[in-house]
Amino acid sequence: MKVFWALLRREWASFFYSPIAYVVMFFFLVLMGLSFSLLLHVLSQGPATGGVMRLLLGESLFFWLAMIMVVPIMTMRLFAEEKKIGTIETLMTAPVSDVMVVLAKYAAALSVFAILWAPTSLYAIFLAQVSPASAPIDAAAMVTSYVGIAIVGAFYLSLGLLASAMTRNQAVAAVVTFVTLCILFFWGFMPYYTRSVPIQEFGRYTSSLLHMMEFSRGVLDTRPIVLYVSSTAFILFVTVKMVESRKWRR
Repeated sequence: MKVFWALLRREWASFFYSPIAYVVMFFFLVLMGLSFSLLLHVLSQGPATGGVMRLLLGESLFFWLAMIMVVPIMTMRLFAEEKKIGTIETLMTAPVSDVMVVLAKYAAALSVFAILWAPTSLYAIFLAQVSPASAPIDAAAMVTSYVGIAIVGAFYLSLGLLASAMTRNQAVAAVVTFVTLCILFFWGFMPYYTRSVPIQEFGRYTSSLLHMMEFSRGVLDTRPIVLYVSSTAFILFVTVKMVESRKWRR
């Protein structure tokens, strides 16, 4: 466990001592600030039905822009940078397992991701204080929204980690992750563009867009939770094997 915490602290230091952390935070805060301005615009039109926090936590374009743009930037350097500067060889020859290295890098990315989203809860507190009648806060829906953000974000981060493990070029890792997340996002519209019932059902079951819409409305379905948790575990397993393959090639 001490080794894991040492690796985790190393990743945190690498992230926060680089300008990438502050670029990500700035970009994220700008997008969520724009989304919050939409909330205020909705309030100016009259009382909102169903809870205006849906716009912020799952049903706005800015939400998905934040998810799709921030994740590649956060994960692109995790393995690719170490391969480029040569520190990966030192890390891999240290008395630590490949599983420990992958999990530490993933845990660091996931914890930073959680830090990014934590301040958004203040928006709900602000709305409840300034306009409690026109901006009713559904606490249960907010909880399920953050559950959705956590599991979808965890899955997306695992994809970014895998992309970074596959290359030594950070730009390539970011582009691969970005394209993959875009495909997953647009896949969410598939149920509306086909008449095939099996494809519609498969699209609904695998659509991150539809899942987040349900989470933001207070619906907690165990099926997407199982889907994302199992998919994340599988992607991390593939990432470990990708890292181990460096030893096979040597």
